[in-house]
Amino acid sequence: MSDYLFINAHLLTMQGTGVGYIKNGAVAVENGRIVAVGTTAELQKTISAKETIDAKQMCIMPGLIDGHMHASYAVVRGVAQDVWNWMQAGLAPYHKYMDQPAFLAGTRTCVLEGIKAGTTLFGDYAWPMDGWGEVFANAGVRAMLTARINALPAQGMAGLKIGDLYPFDEQRGRETIDRATAFADNWHRSHDGRISVMYGPQGPDMIGLDQLMECKKLAAERGLMVHVHTAQGDREIDQMVKRYGERTPAYLQEIGYLDEQLLAVHLTEATDEETQLIAKSGAKMALCSGSIGIIDGIVPPAHVFRQMGGVVCLGSDQAAGNNCHNVWNEMKLTSLFNKIKYKDPTVMPAWEVLRMGTIEGAQAIGLGDEIGSLEVGKKADMIFIDVTEPNILPILDGPIRTLVPNLIFAATGREVVHSMIDGRFVMRDRVVLTLDERAIREEVQAEGERLSAAVAADPVHQSMKLLEAMEAGNL
Repeated sequence: MSDYLFINAHLLTMQGTGVGYIKNGAVAVENGRIVAVGTTAELQKTISAKETIDAKQMCIMPGLIDGHMHASYAVVRGVAQDVWNWMQAGLAPYHKYMDQPAFLAGTRTCVLEGIKAGTTLFGDYAWPMDGWGEVFANAGVRAMLTARINALPAQGMAGLKIGDLYPFDEQRGRETIDRATAFADNWHRSHDGRISVMYGPQGPDMIGLDQLMECKKLAAERGLMVHVHTAQGDREIDQMVKRYGERTPAYLQEIGYLDEQLLAVHLTEATDEETQLIAKSGAKMALCSGSIGIIDGIVPPAHVFRQMGGVVCLGSDQAAGNNCHNVWNEMKLTSLFNKIKYKDPTVMPAWEVLRMGTIEGAQAIGLGDEIGSLEVGKKADMIFIDVTEPNILPILDGPIRTLVPNLIFAATGREVVHSMIDGRFVMRDRVVLTLDERAIREEVQAEGERLSAAVAADPVHQSMKLLEAMEAGNL
């Protein structure tokens, strides 16, 4: 007997090459996995369940996949918009004071925000502080965690002048590699397989060649991908040219880093030719449209990447500069930005970006055989969307079906009513069952205020460009 049978729903299964729509659809779940998918009439003949739930006026679809984020920076949401050199001029003064309480408060807030907007997999990239993995494990979500590795001084970029070559600290690199390796060995495929791991050399500009290659080797020995910020901005390209005499894509090709093991993040400054080179190699791309649009004013070359057959996942990046961890936002902006960039309304249609937020996202991070679509045998990671909300109505079936365009261009995430991961509800009727929402809200506000006080007392904050906007009364 199945645990659940959901009936009378609009199903977006993501099977095939499109969205796999089934009208009056049904899904059966047993022991954390999907055991049947079809029409309600079909499944009611063959499936008995402990609980049958009428999902009429709902859309059931795979949970959303946020393939690249820095969850902890939710504690400093909104400090680095509308400026050049956002990382050094906006985030770095706050990052300097990001201790464990602030880090965990931001991470918990990000997870809460994501669950409420339909995210079921969190691709977090962070320092592996004590308690980091436990946030995701205890929340009952699926996560792909990447422990950050670099050889920058302990203070990071705080105090470094824009344009100066970063000093490398090989001992620091050694420590971060060892810490990431210990994390991978302890956490990969833990908690019933919900928690997976990648290796994370932060960027080829932030670590020396020998240690960069060591990361790839250690990951390969464990069957893991490497998750690397790649051509992520003019800052990185400037560092690479100064240090190695060539741009990032050519350097990575030369050292053998461009292959199917690589998840290349952003490609902000990659030319079309460089993008094609990376896509042809079998590497995957993580696209953060909202973040890169805000902090760089650039549309990353995901369209070119996909035209070459490359696989792309979406990511919300960081709330310090992107302000939200909401995959609906990323899907909408990805479609809009590319239509504007190419002056072509047919580029990045709604169904295509929905696949990037679900099945293609799963494929990009190496989990396409387990999640990302509603198929028999896959894990039951599903979300339930109220399609009677005014911004989604009307839902028409013909001559043009309106469900997918309305979701992509009008949904905000608040339409998500239930969320299920591994066949267990983590949110039901908009109530998150695995987290104390009130406590998280209070904690992140207190930690944000504490961090801000520390930054205000540090003379480094006086160089922050947004002070001019404060003094003019514009913020």
